[in-house]
Amino acid sequence: MKKYYLHRESTVLKVDYERELNEEQYAAVMHPGGPMLVLAGAGTGKTRTVTYRVARLIETGIRPENILLLTFTNKAAKEMMRRAEFLIGRNIQGLWGGTFHHIGNMILRRHYLLVGYKQGFSILDREDSKDLFDTCRTEIKKRETIIPNGSVLCEMYSLMKNTESSIDELIPLRFPHFINIVDEIKQTIRLYDKKKLTLNLMDFDDLLTNWKGVLLENENIREYYSSRFMHVLVDEYQDTNKLQAEIVDLISYTNRNLMAVGDDAQSIYSFRGAEFENILRFPERYPDVTIFNLTINYRSTPEILNLANKSIIHNSRQFQKELHSVKGSGEMPCLIPLKDIFQQADFVAQRVIDINADGIPLTEISVLYRSHYQSMELQMELQRKGIPFEVRSGLKFFEQAHIKDVLSFLRVIVNPYDELSWKRILKLIPGIGNMTAGRLWDTIYKSESPLDMIFEHGGLVPKKALNAFYLFLDLLKILKAGAYCHTPLQPSAAIDHILRHGYEDYLYSHYPNAEERIEDIEQMMRFAIKYDSLETFISELSLQSASGGEIEEGDEDRERVILSTVHQAKGLEWNTVFVIGLNDGRFPSVRSLKTGTEEEERRLFYVAATRAKDALHLCYPVTSEDWHGLGFLRPSRFIKELPEDVYEEIVVEDV
Repeated sequence: MKKYYLHRESTVLKVDYERELNEEQYAAVMHPGGPMLVLAGAGTGKTRTVTYRVARLIETGIRPENILLLTFTNKAAKEMMRRAEFLIGRNIQGLWGGTFHHIGNMILRRHYLLVGYKQGFSILDREDSKDLFDTCRTEIKKRETIIPNGSVLCEMYSLMKNTESSIDELIPLRFPHFINIVDEIKQTIRLYDKKKLTLNLMDFDDLLTNWKGVLLENENIREYYSSRFMHVLVDEYQDTNKLQAEIVDLISYTNRNLMAVGDDAQSIYSFRGAEFENILRFPERYPDVTIFNLTINYRSTPEILNLANKSIIHNSRQFQKELHSVKGSGEMPCLIPLKDIFQQADFVAQRVIDINADGIPLTEISVLYRSHYQSMELQMELQRKGIPFEVRSGLKFFEQAHIKDVLSFLRVIVNPYDELSWKRILKLIPGIGNMTAGRLWDTIYKSESPLDMIFEHGGLVPKKALNAFYLFLDLLKILKAGAYCHTPLQPSAAIDHILRHGYEDYLYSHYPNAEERIEDIEQMMRFAIKYDSLETFISELSLQSASGGEIEEGDEDRERVILSTVHQAKGLEWNTVFVIGLNDGRFPSVRSLKTGTEEEERRLFYVAATRAKDALHLCYPVTSEDWHGLGFLRPSRFIKELPEDVYEEIVVEDV
C-alpha cells in the first residue's frame, strides 16, 4: 500500500517582526484582532506596517482568500501583496486586494441579477459616462435652457452618489451656478440611470452603490462575505467617503477584525467627497477599538517636524499626536517675505540654481502651491532661466484650453487674419462646429477686414446658434472698439471683458473645475497689468511659452524641478521643498474661509511641510497689483500662528 503525506503549514514565524519593525509598528502588526485604528503620521512607515500585518496574518494560519485589502490604487495593493510574498517566501494568490471599485466589480460579477443587470455588464469609464450624459442632455434640452455638458454632470452625479446626497442638497452648496435648472438636471440624471440599466452598463459609482445595495438588501450574501473575510484592512482610511465607510462596516460585520490605517492630519480631499468624520468618529462606531499611533518619522529633519507639529496643533478636531524624527539635526525652515509674485518667482528660480549647484539634483526639488494659477509667474521665470521643470498639477500654464481660448480672442483683434484663432473662438459658440466655423472663415478672410466682415454673415450660422452668435459679436464689438480708439483697451481689461461677457458661463457649463480655470484667467489679468499694448502682451507670452524649460522628446530622463499643487503631492517627498503663495485668501483659499473649512486647509499646509526631507522654504508676497491698483497681502494665518523659534526669516533684496 502506498502512502501520501500531507504537509501542514508550520506556525513558526519566518519573519523577525520585532527586529524589522519599530516598537509602534510592531504593536500594530502583532495585535491579535478586533477593530484597530492605526493613526500613521506622515513618513512613519504606513505601507510597511500594512505589508507586515498581511504577512503576519498568513504566517499565523489565516488563508489568503479570507483577507480583504482595500487600497486607493490597484498598484498600491499589488505592491503590498508582492512585498508580503517576499517576506514570507510563499504565494498569497487568492487574497482579495485592490481598490473599492475593483472589489465591487468582482462581487457584482457574481450577483448582477440582484441589482437588475444581465450577465456581462460593461463598465463605463469617465469618458464613456460623459458621452452618455451628453446624449441624455441632448434629448432633455429645451431651447432656452443651457444644461451643463457631460463632464460637469458626471462630477455632480459622482458627488451625489459618493456623499449620498440629493441633487437638491448638492447644487446650492457645490454648483450654485445651476440653481435655476435643478429640475432639468434631475430629469437628465433620471434618463442617464434608465439608459445604463437598459444598455447593461455600470459606471464607477454604480460599482459602489450596487455593491452596498447587494449587502444591505440580501442578508445571506452579507453574512457570506462578512464571514468569509476574517480580516479586513483599509489603507488611507481618512480618504474614504460616506459610501465606502458604510461598505467597510457591512463587510467586516461578523468577524469585526477591521484594521483602518490612515492619518486624520492628512485628510485633504473633501472636494472629492472624502468624509473626515469617518476617521474622526471611528471610535464611536467601534467602541472596543484599539488605537495605535505611528509617530516615528523617517523622512524629515527634527526642525521640519517641529514646524509641522506646531502648525497642526491649532486644529481642534483631531487625534493629538506629535511626530518624532530619527534623523539628525538639520537646517531651520526658512520664511521668506517677498515684494510681489515676480520677486517670489525670481527668488525661487535663483535658489533652485544655487541648490542644484550644491549637489542636490533638480528632481529632488519641488515647488508646491495651493492652486494651479499660483505657478504662472514661476513657470515663466524658470523658462527664462532655462531651468527644466515638470508640472504635476496639470498642463503648463499656456497649454491649457481656457488660456488658449482667451488668447485666441486677443489674437484676432491684433491679427484679424489668424485662421486658427478665428476657428477656435467660433467653435466655442454652442451650435457651431467645424463645418460652420470653416464656412465663416472662408467667407471673411477674403475681405479687407475679417473683423468687420464677421458682423455681416449671421446668415451662415444655424438658427439654434444665432442667439449665442450675436452675444459673441457684442463681445467682439467691445474688444474691437477698445483696440482702435485713442486710448486703446488695456490687455488686462480686454481679458476681463472676455471673461465677464459669456466666457465665464461657458466655463461653468463645460468644466467641473470652472472656478480653478477662472482663477487662472484672473491671474493672467494681474500679469497683464504691466502691459499697455495687446500686441506686446501677446508677443511676449508667445515667446515665453515657447522657450526654455521644455523637456524634449527622447529626453525624458533629464532632471527637472517638480511643480505641483499640495493635493497632487500627497504621499511624495523631496529633499528640498518650496511652498509659495502663503497668503490669506490664497493659502488658505478664499473659498475655505467662506465655507468654514479652515482646519482642512491647515491639514493641507501640514501635508506641504511634511513633504520636505532636509530643507523647507515658506514664501509669500507682500503686495499684489490688479486693475484696482496696488494692494497689500496678509501673510497666511498658518504662518502667523507659528512660534518664531521654528523658522529663520530671510530678507531678500534686489542687487
